[in-house]
Amino acid sequence: MATKHAALHALIEPVVAAMGFELWGIDHLSQGKHSRLVIYIERDSGVNVEDCADISRQVSAVLDVEDPIPGEYRLEVSSPGMARPLYTLDHFSRFQGHHIALKLRAPFDGRRKFQGLLVGVEGDEILLQLDGEEFCFPIEGIDSAHIVPQYDD
Repeated sequence: MATKHAALHALIEPVVAAMGFELWGIDHLSQGKHSRLVIYIERDSGVNVEDCADISRQVSAVLDVEDPIPGEYRLEVSSPGMARPLYTLDHFSRFQGHHIALKLRAPFDGRRKFQGLLVGVEGDEILLQLDGEEFCFPIEGIDSAHIVPQYDD
């Protein structure tokens, strides 16, 4: 699965970069014989609907030629948004001090879901503080993670 993800990233990233955006991440979600490919793009000046449509057209052309996904799939291009997913150590480093939710690949202390304050990154581990305790999770053990937006009243 990681190899397929790396292949998709290698195809998509140069297209997104050439158009002046950062490829924030990719999610390939299988749903029976149909699947969904979600591409998250980022840029300092922001992302609008036209940007997503432009990227979608360009990426779609590359995917049509290379055909890396068997069967039918739906392509979606989006900004990561406020509840942005976190994929890399760099993402976790950038959002130190924010509240995050993460889901582990395998249970730790009988649970897979954790939510708390992202304290930082040490080596290849994510430091998460919750309920007065600090936990270290290796990034390769994290199935998914995202920012939990905090709203002021």
